[in-house]
Amino acid sequence: MPVLSSHTTLRAFTRLPRRLAAPVRSSPPSPRTPRIQAPAAAAAGISTSSPLKMSVSTESEKLIQRNPHPDFKKVEGSRPDFESSAVFSYTKTPKPEWKHGSGANELPTDAAKQHISIDPYEPGRPAPFNYKLLISSIVPRPIGFVSSQSPDGSEKNLAPFSYFNMINHDPPLFVLGLAASLERPKDTLKNLVDSRECVVNIISEHFVEAANSTSIDAPYGVSEWDISGLSPVYDCKDVKAARVGEAVFSAECKVESIREFESKSTPGKKTGCLVVLEATRFWVREDAINEDRNLIKPEILAPVSRLGGITYGRTVEGYELPRPVFEKDIGGLEGYEALKKSNAEKK
Repeated sequence: MPVLSSHTTLRAFTRLPRRLAAPVRSSPPSPRTPRIQAPAAAAAGISTSSPLKMSVSTESEKLIQRNPHPDFKKVEGSRPDFESSAVFSYTKTPKPEWKHGSGANELPTDAAKQHISIDPYEPGRPAPFNYKLLISSIVPRPIGFVSSQSPDGSEKNLAPFSYFNMINHDPPLFVLGLAASLERPKDTLKNLVDSRECVVNIISEHFVEAANSTSIDAPYGVSEWDISGLSPVYDCKDVKAARVGEAVFSAECKVESIREFESKSTPGKKTGCLVVLEATRFWVREDAINEDRNLIKPEILAPVSRLGGITYGRTVEGYELPRPVFEKDIGGLEGYEALKKSNAEKK
């Protein structure tokens, strides 16, 4: 087990009233065995003549065909080495002299290009096309690295999710999206439904390969802790699941609610669940947090994000933009009217 810096535990400053069980909002599960649209299945080499028996993630990956490289290691070998010396730093904004009402800055872009309209449900368009489009356009996405376990602790799971974000701070709430149904849940969803708790960890560069390995399509009962080699730390105060010892930031969470969604292209088929998680306690590595315990240093966190396909992003550069003040920066309503008049004269 690697030597880890001490972590500071921060109790979330507010709590929702405890409930014996958070609500699961869903219509009754469909009795039909989920099937895949024939054209997409045929392209992936999957037979639709009999019910699918693969795991949910295996089935999905065959359809999505996420990896575009027949020989990934060969492609990776042709690329520059990872710049481990890169440290987060600040630059100026693209146009420091930008003024209100000026519109876009002057960075190169082809504004003359036309936009195309895409109907997500147009005939012949497989659902995985929408998935690939969305994960390559809604970027960069933070990754929720979720540790969960069955109520008796016999089954432990660790998995990354880029359908993830924070949605409130009082109470502190996260949202987690899972492309699975309650009838055929992924391992994490099964544990969340049964145990009502988990730990959300943030992935840093120093363990990104290990974190990625946990996205493997292993069957329920196989521990991703063993596959990744990451360190489970069982010192959480409010939940039984372990936090990731290598993570700079972790949050103990309780399930606030679960909502299931139905496909619009295949009525009756449940395609995803949204889980709202309430953080009850934070864990932060001591060298990453400021004295007031309210800011984390980006150079220590070294967060990893998701882009499209199998691409991850790193954060090594940033610029600051103060939030404008209406009276000071616009000149109040009088300045606003003058700005409107100036913009109208330019058109």
